[in-house]
Formats: sequence, C-alpha cells, structure tokens
Amino acid sequence: MVPIHFFFPYQKFSLTQRTKLKSFIREIFKKEKKSLVKLQYIFCTDAYLLEINRQYLQHDYYTDIITFELGAAGKIDGEIYISAERVKENARLMQTSFKEELHRVIFHGVLHLCGYKDKLKNENLEMRTKEDRLLQLYFDKK
Repeated sequence: MVPIHFFFPYQKFSLTQRTKLKSFIREIFKKEKKSLVKLQYIFCTDAYLLEINRQYLQHDYYTDIITFELGAAGKIDGEIYISAERVKENARLMQTSFKEELHRVIFHGVLHLCGYKDKLKNENLEMRTKEDRLLQLYFDKK
C-alpha cells in the first residue's frame, strides 16, 4: 500500500478519520491515472510556511499550502505543507468550517500533484470545481 503520512510539528489539532482520508486520496490518484509512490503532509505554522515560500519560491507572502513534487518519470513522491493557521483564517473568511477548509486544501495539494494548475482564471475555476466535487464525494453531501 502506498504510504501517506501526516505530520503535525508545532500544531495542536486532530485530523479525524485518517484511514478513510488516506484511502480517498489514493482513489483520487487512481482516478487521475497517476502513479503515487509516497505522499507526506506537514501541517505547520504561518511563519514556517512563509519561510519555505521565501526560500524555495522567492515569494514573500503567507499562503495556506505549498506542494512539492519530488518524484521522477511519472512517479509521484510529494510533500505538501499546509499552514493550519492560514486554513483557520480562510475558513473564517469563507464562512465555512475549519474541517471543510482543511480538507479542501488537502485535496488541492493532491490536484496539484496530478497536474492541475491554478494561476490563470480558467485554471483556478477548474481547480475550485474539482475541489468542490471531491469535498462533496468525501463528505457524502447530496
């Protein structure tokens, strides 16, 4: 079974139903016909993610997620860094729950690893539509 790990340095929240979530993530890659080798989620602080953003992407601003593809030749080995603080703030601004926004960001990283982009308006719209569909499927919303 493809390893998916969740790490929580400096964070104090729980991610429930991890087995279900891992299985769902594996299914996304399978449906997208992508070969997942390994995936790690690191839930961190705004300050930690800002430093990664500065160091590796030369961006000097806060973000909720940074996704790194470390694999080669079509084998996905990913690291996804998520700022729990930013997710919490975004949930407040979007008037949704922390749980839903956290899962949106988790799926957002998977979609990036599957090749989806979000820089252009049409790319962003496609990404948001896919996130909404994944949230609907994951939480069995009618």
